[in-house]
Amino acid sequence: MRWFLALFFISMLFITGCQTIPKDALSLSPESLAQRQMQTRKYETKDEAKILTACAGLLQDFGFNLDESETELGVITSSKMRSAVNAGQQVAMVFTAILGGVYMPTDKEQKMRASVITRPIGEHGEYIAVRVTFQRVVWNTENQVTVSESLNDPKIYQEFFDKLSKSIFLEAQEI
Repeated sequence: MRWFLALFFISMLFITGCQTIPKDALSLSPESLAQRQMQTRKYETKDEAKILTACAGLLQDFGFNLDESETELGVITSSKMRSAVNAGQQVAMVFTAILGGVYMPTDKEQKMRASVITRPIGEHGEYIAVRVTFQRVVWNTENQVTVSESLNDPKIYQEFFDKLSKSIFLEAQEI
């Protein structure tokens, strides 16, 4: 009986361990490639430190506080707290309380996060690729997370890169 149980468990290990990885498990979808293109620009320079300095200054101009900055790795993370009070939710909460006598929590605050990653690209590292991502996390009046999402509005990224290009140009001209 013991041999049978041992043989059974060993065969189960081999059967479950022989599953294959799907062919497209590591391939990116067209949506994720488009999103990455929206979040990334390349600049013709080898001075990654100046790019990071310009990114840090720009994030601070947008009201972000720098959380971490590692220039050797080309990483900046930043965040800012903002109100998430929504007038529509407040009205719905009042009507629910009046008509149903039930308290409905509403969104209270949100944390906006921005992360910048730079890396040299090109045959001889003659370009610096800059990728920025924006996310937000929203908490309600009971301190529960109600929304956690990446921001995918092209206008946000376009504004960031337009201002970054101007900042890099001004720094290059020492203005």
